[in-house]
This record gives sequence, structure tokens and C-alpha cells, in this order.
Amino acid sequence: MNLPEIKGPEQKRLPFKEKLKWTLITLVLFFILSNIELWGLGPNSLQQFEFLALILGASFGSILSLGIGPIVTASIVLQLLKGSGILKLDTNTHDGRVFFQGLQKILALVFIVFEAIIYVYLGGLSPDLSLAPSAFRSMQMVLVAQLCLGGVIVLFMDEIINKWGFGSGISLFIAAGVSSQVFIRAFSPLTQSGIIAFGTGQAPIGVVWVFFRSLIGGEPINAMRALFSILMTLVVFAFAVYAQAMKVEIPLSFGRVRGHGVRWPLNFIYTSNIPVILVAALGANIQLWARLLQGNVEGKGLTSGFLHWISVHFFGQFAGNSPISGMVRWSYAPNLLDEVFAFFSSGVFNWISLAQAAAFAAFMMVGAVIFSIFWVQTAGMDARSQAKQIMSSGLQIPGFRRDERVLESILKRYIFPLTIMGGLTVGFLAASADVVGALTSGTGILLTVMIIYRLYEEIAQQHMMDMYPALRKMMG
Repeated sequence: MNLPEIKGPEQKRLPFKEKLKWTLITLVLFFILSNIELWGLGPNSLQQFEFLALILGASFGSILSLGIGPIVTASIVLQLLKGSGILKLDTNTHDGRVFFQGLQKILALVFIVFEAIIYVYLGGLSPDLSLAPSAFRSMQMVLVAQLCLGGVIVLFMDEIINKWGFGSGISLFIAAGVSSQVFIRAFSPLTQSGIIAFGTGQAPIGVVWVFFRSLIGGEPINAMRALFSILMTLVVFAFAVYAQAMKVEIPLSFGRVRGHGVRWPLNFIYTSNIPVILVAALGANIQLWARLLQGNVEGKGLTSGFLHWISVHFFGQFAGNSPISGMVRWSYAPNLLDEVFAFFSSGVFNWISLAQAAAFAAFMMVGAVIFSIFWVQTAGMDARSQAKQIMSSGLQIPGFRRDERVLESILKRYIFPLTIMGGLTVGFLAASADVVGALTSGTGILLTVMIIYRLYEEIAQQHMMDMYPALRKMMG
């Protein structure tokens, strides 16, 4: 079956200017579509799930409310099926890769329709509640159609980036969303109501302006809070860049060609950002189900019974945006920076927030380790799979006989410790940014750093000679 697709370039290697042009055009289109609201949308209870929007590269309430969710879900499902051996498919051949890509596109289209229906009928993107029942049902179908259209547009924009631009569209959309949030929270002169803050007496959103405004107004506590928020963001960025650059290199040689060899890199953050995405998505889903159950219990007026007990004591409930019980209370990141400055003002420190921060950090770190081990085993990153890949490339470790079992035993010394330490590191970095009041979530920072770092490496390797001289000098 022939599926609609973006035609790739005829030449194998596109020049730097061509890739830059299509990348910028697609990113501008992405930002424009992210600000086009869904026609006929009423209550939007998804706005409170800001973290999910960052991970999905979505803007809830806009035509791109689905973001990259269907594409990522389809990719993860197929990778797990292939890695576990359920799906027998050789992606080393041309026909295998074409079939895999077609299957991924079909599955992404299925998830686009499925998630659009879930968002409208269960997830919180609802038409105006004052509509008549028949008009309400019709508007629900209109919203589903708009979400499906937005999902298909993102699918094709991802193809444009993959074939005509730099890196992956999925990665760039995530990085663009996180970067825009950091920029807005740092430099936006607008208030929460959307007007220019200067001269109104209201505080702007941008913490840079809050810092200068507080200094001029003689408010040292607010100025320090804004300054620390900026500094914590920069510190987490710096540590994330440093951890991303760390790697172990195993020397390998070609068995039949003496004197020539390569180094097989094993990154310190071995499983990249996948584990922290999964554990953070688990936490976000706990919050989502807690709010849905709380709304259901309160809507029915329940004060006892099994459903009430599950809502109050298991998933937990919220008072406004603050968790007050259950799992959400101990898997939620409090802002310790605010608590510290509140202590300087009142002399009273909320020790419960410190316990919440410790529980949240443990949740992120332990969860990241568990998902790291799971991902290594299912995604073909374990020692046995890596040994097979090295052997198929005609490589071997100098000084050892050419035997897959020997190579596997040597790789085990590195891969399992890197899996554990990398999972702990990404979990700690993500939790640290969340509890110290950085300008965006720790997971968002990690994703952006890793995406930009890999994009930098790709551009440096492939386009160093044909890029602009000033840009070439800047990239070293």
C-alpha cells in the first residue's frame, strides 16, 4: 500500500544552506500553528499539565494539541516489539527499513485518531458546555477532526525535517518548545493577563525584568529569588552538557587490517533521555488520573466508598494546584527555593516540603534506573546485542581472540554500570531542576541539552566545510 509522504531530495547530500532553510521554515510553521486555537473549544482542563505539553512538543488548546505524541508512541511500540523479538523484521535491508517506516506511519495515524478521541471525550478538550446536546456532540466531532488535522500536519513536518533539514523533527519540536518557555519566563515583559507590565504596577512574567524591578523597588528578597531561579537554570544546563559529553571509548581494531582501528563510544548517560521521559510521564499520568478521579468523586458528591478511598488515599487529591494526599503528594516537585526565601521572611520552614523534595528525587532516580535497565534489554543496547553489532562490523578488541562471548563479557563490565549511573544522573538532574525553581522542568532541560548537543555533533561532522565562515568559527 502506497502512503502519502514527503518526497526526499534527489541528491544524497544536501548543502548546509538548503537544510538550514527548510529547518527554519518548519520551525516557524510549528510556532504559528501552536498559537492557532481550536475552533469551538470550551473548557480546557489540559492547560494545567504543562509538563506533558513540553514532552509532547504540544500546545494544549491549539491545533497542535497532540504534538508529537502519536509519532513517539508509535515509534516506542514498534521498537519494543522489534527489540523483544515479537516483530521479526530486519531493518538492515532496504526493504525492511521501508516496511518498518510504513508500519510506523500507519501506527502513528492510528494513534492520532485514538488520542484525538481520548482528548475530546475524556481528556479535557471540551466544547462549550452551554450548547444543546446535539450541537455539543457535533462540536466534539469537529474538535476531533481539527486535532487529527494537526496531528497529520506534525507527521509531515517531521518528515520534512528528517529528509530536508537537520536532525529529527520530533527532537527539534521538543527543543523548540522548551527553549521558547525558557525565553518567555526569562525575558517576557507581559503580565499574566497579557498586557505590558511596565507602568501598570504588576509584575512581568520574565524573571530578568522581575530582578531589575525588585532591585529598583528595594525588594531584595524578590530580587534574590529571581536571580537564583536564573542561576539554577544555568547550573543544571551546565551539568547536563558536562554529563552528556562524558563517555567511555573502547579501542577496537580491524581483524584483517593491521595498524588501523576505531574507538567504540559508550556514553556515560548510556540510555540517553528515554528513562527520564518514561518516569516523568509516569508521574504526569499519576497526576492526570488523580485529577480525573477527584473530579469524578466531587461531581458525584461521594464522601465514602471504594472510589472515594482510591481518590483520597491512593492517587491523592489537590487543593487548587497543590497536592494534599496520596501518591501525587509524594511524586510532586515542591519549589524549595520559595520555601527558603519564605523562611528568611517568616522564620518558619516547611519541613514537609523538604520531605516531598526527597521523595520526588528518589522517585525520579529509582524510576530512571528501572526504566534504564528495561530499555537496555528491550532496545538492543545490552552487551550481547552490542557484541553482535561489533562482530558484524569486522571489529575486535586488540589482544583478545575474535569471539563474541569474549567481547560480550568485556562489554558487560561497562554497560551495566553505565546504565545504573546514567539513570541515577539523569534522574538527579531532572529532579534538581524541578525542586530548585529553574525556569523550566528538569526533564525539559535534559531533553533540550541532549537534542542540541547531538545536533551540534551532526552539523560539525557533515557541514563544517560548507557553512557560513562566522558560524564555522563559532562552532570551532
